[in-house]
Amino acid sequence: MLVAGVDIGGATAKAVIIKDHKIISYFLSQTGPDVARIAKHVIDEAAKKVFISFDDLEYIGATGYGRISVPFAGKSITEISCHAKGAKWAIPESKMVFDIGGQDSKAILVGEEGIVLDFVMNDKCAAGTGRFLEVISSVLEVPLSELGPVSLRADKPCSISSTCTVFAESEVVSLRAQKEKVENIIAGIHKSIAKRVCGMARRIGLKEPIIFTGGVAKNEGVRLAIEEELGMKLLIPDEPQFIGAIGAGLFVA
Repeated sequence: MLVAGVDIGGATAKAVIIKDHKIISYFLSQTGPDVARIAKHVIDEAAKKVFISFDDLEYIGATGYGRISVPFAGKSITEISCHAKGAKWAIPESKMVFDIGGQDSKAILVGEEGIVLDFVMNDKCAAGTGRFLEVISSVLEVPLSELGPVSLRADKPCSISSTCTVFAESEVVSLRAQKEKVENIIAGIHKSIAKRVCGMARRIGLKEPIIFTGGVAKNEGVRLAIEEELGMKLLIPDEPQFIGAIGAGLFVA
């Protein structure tokens, strides 16, 4: 059976092609304003990589913020369900998922076969998300991909007290004016994110092993800050950004 899963997030759109419950191709792009067009684009590009066409797909599942705007999807599934399903497929022993994407962060308790047992989500504020890191990247003029490596050079992480992106940005500007090291500021931002996400997760009860997914999982500084805050190790799948799309594909498969 040849199916696709597409995850239209606030920042990026992801597609995976699944054949007989195995991932054979995937593709990622920035979301943009036209959700239907970008959903078709990422599926087309993923299909092209394995020499098939959109018409060869038997079924398509959609998830993420833009899932209801994908007209050709046979099924629309919540991102909570898809991340739980995808995480269990990627790392079968996982009991909990921390997902930090472009626009939200969530913690999900996962049961057998990827069933959602409980979850908590921050989708009202950009603090603790990829968008928060994009703002800090711009303010400090450090490329987003370099935030993690730069933060690892910190010798005294700054204290960032604000839990609001706007106020945290003002704090960062003030710290720069005080000649604080860039690496200490970034490390402080990572610790701030870790405290916010871990505090949220503790509301439903921590359970190991924890799998870390979403684009922010690629930031080693955030990962280490969360591990330090929890006193636990996080498991990271090979392609953490695609877990939601994988879950959508598995549901329709």
